[in-house]
Amino acid sequence: MEPNTTAAPILSPESVLAMRDAVLGQVDFARRYTLGLLENVPEELWPVVPTGGSSHIAWQVGHLAVSQYGLMLFRQRGRAEGDLELMPGWLRKRFGRGSVPPTDPSDIPSKAALLECLDKIHTASMAALPSFTAEQLMEPTEMPYAVHPIKLGALLFCPLHESIHSGQIGVLRRMHGLAPVR
Repeated sequence: MEPNTTAAPILSPESVLAMRDAVLGQVDFARRYTLGLLENVPEELWPVVPTGGSSHIAWQVGHLAVSQYGLMLFRQRGRAEGDLELMPGWLRKRFGRGSVPPTDPSDIPSKAALLECLDKIHTASMAALPSFTAEQLMEPTEMPYAVHPIKLGALLFCPLHESIHSGQIGVLRRMHGLAPVR
């Protein structure tokens, strides 16, 4: 399916802000669901690609952190002071778009380190989101986005993207022999 690459839609500032505010709830729900899936996964399984699999839980979590930063912070406001601590280069390089799940144990951060990155980026994203104005959110953006080819579309894509990767985490859990959460 080809994305809609036409000009930005005509939306009222009120509708843009309502969608922005709805993203808060959607991202919060998606993150709580993801954390529920991760809760009982033993750390020793995080870096393991199960037989027949192509990824591991550590990569999924690192990728979610990188993508949330990209969609909800960098795309919206560019790089800001403190972002290098929030999004260290090693995280982006190992888990960004197009990366391959590392298999060398020395290249895979601990469960605690990945969860800390995930939490810091989530907290910063959720704090910044209410400050984005309708005018900012109406600015064009490139893929990936959902619904609209504007910065708002990048926000709308974030909970969808997390849900896709939550599904992959659920499959990885089952491939490791863990019971389903739902």
